[in-house]
Amino acid sequence: MATILVVDDELGIRALLSEILSDEGHTIELAENAAQARSVREALRPDLVLLDIWMPDVDGISLLKEWGANGMLTMPVIMMSGHGTIDTAVEATKFGACAFLEKPITLQKLLRAVDQALTKPAVRSVLPAGSSAAPARSEGSVPAVAGAAAAGFAAAAPALAAVSSGPQAEQSFDLDRPLREARDAFEKSYFEFHLAKESGSMTRVAEKTGLERTHLYRKLKQLGVNLARNKRGGA
Repeated sequence: MATILVVDDELGIRALLSEILSDEGHTIELAENAAQARSVREALRPDLVLLDIWMPDVDGISLLKEWGANGMLTMPVIMMSGHGTIDTAVEATKFGACAFLEKPITLQKLLRAVDQALTKPAVRSVLPAGSSAAPARSEGSVPAVAGAAAAGFAAAAPALAAVSSGPQAEQSFDLDRPLREARDAFEKSYFEFHLAKESGSMTRVAEKTGLERTHLYRKLKQLGVNLARNKRGGA
């Protein structure tokens, strides 16, 4: 079992996560702000950190960047937030987070994210802030290119890299466009890929992508994804 550091300024969240993860056999350490998190991380070198984004002293993204810039990101970090957006999740992954959990966190999502983080190698190579170098290309990932748009695609690339086969697992994108348009094009292809792979099952796609069904429906409608054509037996 692992030593897990839970960093959250809400007492109820800390207590709940501690109880759940302790029942799974893990050793839990708690911190309510960045200062305490630094101290626990230095003293105990936890195997995993669950890190809230919004905290009163230093926000979680800034702490994540700090650990990465100082060579202290030697453990997987799962970010948590009740006000997260796709941009926030992309930024967290860009700076070394292995997963992003949206509050309220369900038991199933929590345990799955923790299990995956503890069994898969964490991302160790993080570009320092302001660096213009492109991240290295990993086998099976979307080709890395320099620039802000590339960072968003590189952050989402592991979701595609994990699929060894399936409908259009590898695609190319036109990056010579505004960032929002490029990101929307990628997200539309991403969801269309999973819908086709799961024969249009919204339940399985929601589980696969880590989104609640209502959130997933809104996102697909926003992106203009055609749900009918991805159902089993459809065109």
